[in-house]
Amino acid sequence: MDYLPIFCQLQHKACLLVGGGDVAERKARLLLDAGAQLTVNAPTFNEQFQRWAEQGQVTLIGGDFRAKLLAEQWLVIAATDRVEVNALVYQCANQQRVFCNVVDDPKRASFIMPSIIDRSPIMVAVSSGGKAPVLARLLREKLEATLPQHLGRLAQWGGTLRQRVKQRFARPEDRRRFWERLFAHDRLAQSLANNDDAMITSQTEALFASQTHAGGEVVLVGAGPGDAGLLTLKGLQQIQQADVVVYDRLVSDDVMALVRRDAERIFVGKRAGDHCVPQAQINQILLEQAQSGKRVVRLKGGDPFIFGRGGEELETLAAGGIPFSVVPGITAASGCSAYSGIPLTHRDHAQSVRLVTGHAKSDGDLDWATLAAGQQTLVFYMGLSQAGEIQRQLIAHGMAADTPVALVENGTSRRQRVLEGELRQLLALAQQAASPSLIIVGSVVSLRSQLNWFASREAAPELAKMA
Repeated sequence: MDYLPIFCQLQHKACLLVGGGDVAERKARLLLDAGAQLTVNAPTFNEQFQRWAEQGQVTLIGGDFRAKLLAEQWLVIAATDRVEVNALVYQCANQQRVFCNVVDDPKRASFIMPSIIDRSPIMVAVSSGGKAPVLARLLREKLEATLPQHLGRLAQWGGTLRQRVKQRFARPEDRRRFWERLFAHDRLAQSLANNDDAMITSQTEALFASQTHAGGEVVLVGAGPGDAGLLTLKGLQQIQQADVVVYDRLVSDDVMALVRRDAERIFVGKRAGDHCVPQAQINQILLEQAQSGKRVVRLKGGDPFIFGRGGEELETLAAGGIPFSVVPGITAASGCSAYSGIPLTHRDHAQSVRLVTGHAKSDGDLDWATLAAGQQTLVFYMGLSQAGEIQRQLIAHGMAADTPVALVENGTSRRQRVLEGELRQLLALAQQAASPSLIIVGSVVSLRSQLNWFASREAAPELAKMA
């Protein structure tokens, strides 16, 4: 972070504003709204400052800026049209360890003024660190349109209930669930907006009387292939409401950053040949956490029902009488192919797609003759260790050795790398790749040179291609 976002309590605290024009007036309004005891210094002042001074809202000090004006100040804003004066204010403020903001000059600012959405006591601040103020303003406008005006009333009402909630609900998770229900209560919000005291009381008492401590539950959530932007809205909602998140190695750090901060996190990562937590133990963890009354999210890379053993985990929960639900995710096949510029189907190349586990241990595990047939795309999950066997079997069952193949490593993430070549080179390509990687086999791979939109972006890594 370039700046630590904080909210300052300025009620009755001395603040200095240097500047007496229109820009300074806008900053003065913010400081006065925050309750600051405001002193304004400038050679001249516009009419609004004169009126404020007459009303006793500000103290005006005429003349040039002097360092001694910073004595006893909590913060200062420099808002003059003279660069040298603003620079002097910043220099003196730094020397006296007073926080200083210089308008339109983020390089000379120890704090910055964000765009503000005011639903007091709810305050939302949007900042670009001075790099894109117009973008920050546009985001503020979108948030203004999204956040209802009665949000502040709802927050105020919640504040009056805090002590009662602590007395009524002993368990922190029960208190949190009460608050979630209160703040999501549309009828209560409308009653507050209408100042309908009878309905406010009735609806609040109904919330206190209802049972918050329901039994535990598990939600199986697909985290997608890596890019946090591919997480579904419902998946995001679930991980932000979870008491416990049980996640694996394929869930990206960007997705984990979206998990509610006070949720317990249990890592059960696995990789081929190295199961740090056996599947049976994962099943037991989910069962025990839910039996303790917690809301558990089992977060899995890709889609939990595509080679994710989600079905096995839910069977354990069903046998234990634990309620569960499933939030699908974008599959690794879909995400990695799209971010690689490789369509899985195409009228001229493939009329079907097959998703195949790469854990083939004997010739009888897979119908290789069917897999080697033309006009289809093959996507092998977890296939790096079996790449040589996949290459040998497909060629042996009639697939052309020059069939295009691609290995997508860390698909959809900023670290995505694609190794492209022919089927005869699959083993050699796999020896260069790192897990997790997806293997795509079929003539659709030849379209990549035209459709490779992701690698052309500045953030994408360079393409490694084997001729």
